Amino acid sequence: MSRSAHPERHRTSRIGWLRAAVLGANDGIVSTASLLLGVAAAGAGGHNMLITGMAGLVAGAMSMAAGEYVSVHSQSDTEKADLSRERAELQSDPAAERRELAAIYVARGLAQPLAQQVAEQLMAHDALGAHARDELGITETLRARPVQAALASAGSFAIGAALPLAVAALVPYALLLQSVSAASLVFLGVLGFVSASAGGAGAMKGVWRVTFWGALAMAITAGAGALFGAVA
Repeated sequence: MSRSAHPERHRTSRIGWLRAAVLGANDGIVSTASLLLGVAAAGAGGHNMLITGMAGLVAGAMSMAAGEYVSVHSQSDTEKADLSRERAELQSDPAAERRELAAIYVARGLAQPLAQQVAEQLMAHDALGAHARDELGITETLRARPVQAALASAGSFAIGAALPLAVAALVPYALLLQSVSAASLVFLGVLGFVSASAGGAGAMKGVWRVTFWGALAMAITAGAGALFGAVA
């Protein structure tokens, strides 16, 4: 009796863009809310505060894009260098590379004859792919994608930063500190829930983790702003 293949969807395929998107959104909410609270606590006027927040949004988004692109591109360069070296070794001494691959499978629990057979068949099919995956740990799912990481990080930062900035623009100045603080904690809680759910982790742990560190950052920044404002 024939059975159709069971399709499986794994969350690891989201790691590349999910990590950058969560980092960008979290940084956008926390940094912009902290900036607004710090400037407001220092006594800045509403107009200047909004200009500062908008400048922080643009600068932060560009910084996140550049930072992600440079860092992930460094990972990509390392992967390419390792693959180039592995390609050269496969051309110069394929027998040694076959033994090396077989030894990896033996270490993972296969019997020596079976490990040799698996290594021979995999190398006959795709030698570089087999060594990239099993020796170097490089897979197509987890490979570095600099442009994807940069766009995800910059876009999510801009969206995250726009949330507390919109609250600051809509509420009366007298209620700004309380409104931005409360709204930003809600935004962070939602982000923690969504990111944890997308990654398959416990939702409440994600909410608590993101909210706690965001609240701490905003409190410290507001305190610093009040302190410098009093000194000035």
